[in-house]
Amino acid sequence: MTSRTPQEPGPSRVVVVGATGNVGTAVVRSLGEDPAIGSIVGIARREPLWDAPKTAWVSADIGADQADLVGHFAGADAVVHLAWRFQPARDPATTWRTNVTGSLAVFDAVAAAGVPALVYASSVGAYSPGPKDQAVDESWPTHGWPEAAYPREKAYVERVLDAFELRHPGVRVVRMRPGFIFQRAAAAEQRRLFAGPLVPGRLVRPGLVPVVPDLPGLRFQVLHADDAAEAYRLAVTGSARGAFNLAADPVVDARLLAELLRARVVRLPAAAATAALSALWRLHAVPATPGLLRTVLRLPVMDTGRAAEVLGWHPRYSAREALAELLTGLREGAGAPTPPLRGRGRGWEAMPGW
Repeated sequence: MTSRTPQEPGPSRVVVVGATGNVGTAVVRSLGEDPAIGSIVGIARREPLWDAPKTAWVSADIGADQADLVGHFAGADAVVHLAWRFQPARDPATTWRTNVTGSLAVFDAVAAAGVPALVYASSVGAYSPGPKDQAVDESWPTHGWPEAAYPREKAYVERVLDAFELRHPGVRVVRMRPGFIFQRAAAAEQRRLFAGPLVPGRLVRPGLVPVVPDLPGLRFQVLHADDAAEAYRLAVTGSARGAFNLAADPVVDARLLAELLRARVVRLPAAAATAALSALWRLHAVPATPGLLRTVLRLPVMDTGRAAEVLGWHPRYSAREALAELLTGLREGAGAPTPPLRGRGRGWEAMPGW
């Protein structure tokens, strides 16, 4: 089916796939506050205990329930595809089924339902290794780093989208390539995904961590989930196409981390750090793979000028503020009323928007 002509200006219907995770909750909040958005369909594997404005929830697993996607997308003005599985990292076939096969199903359903706009969550992780001392724009190659599933899968889906755009030129495709995205409510989830239960959240209290290792290549970019959500809202309601780098200043390095934790910086060879992580990985003590650390050490620094110029996007939170909020959330075991963001308490009740 060919894409339908975009409707005249008026309230839009938006489908958010992966609406209950770190970025999804922020995107649903941002869209719900926009008067141009009339209704939202939030798709997730498990329905949340969250009554979001303008939002109807649909339970669907894109890695398995692909036949129903066309019906869910029917009549939508845009589909925002955020769904992604980081774990189980020890079972790459499972992550591939959601992240790649599921993404193909979403894209095919967008075309079959005649949705005029697709906004996809790519990542800085899709980029090939690049410089740390100068910023690259969206033309930098997106071949990922083959040692870890996350960059492999992100890079593969970029190639799928290349083919999709050739087959469906009438669909406006936007690819967001953000840095690491943080918010207080996602702290418990990110601890489960990357640190594991053996790393207590109270350990990140300032003054308790004695040293921060300064590894060669340890320079990366972050942004707040609310700022990422604003970029998605601008992409949904505007007419932009193409890829956009998203990140806040400053670039994070060991010195910034040490300042936040009141720790000393100690130079450490990358090989020693990856060897230690490899040992913990083999012992099943941490869920993050050594390949993921090596990926981070190779990520390029991104230029976000295109997002500012084309989308009119400017982050409200600095990288320091986003990191500080994450650290506070880790200490408090913060979460939110959705299955992916569940924390050890119900502190989300006092949070704005919940």
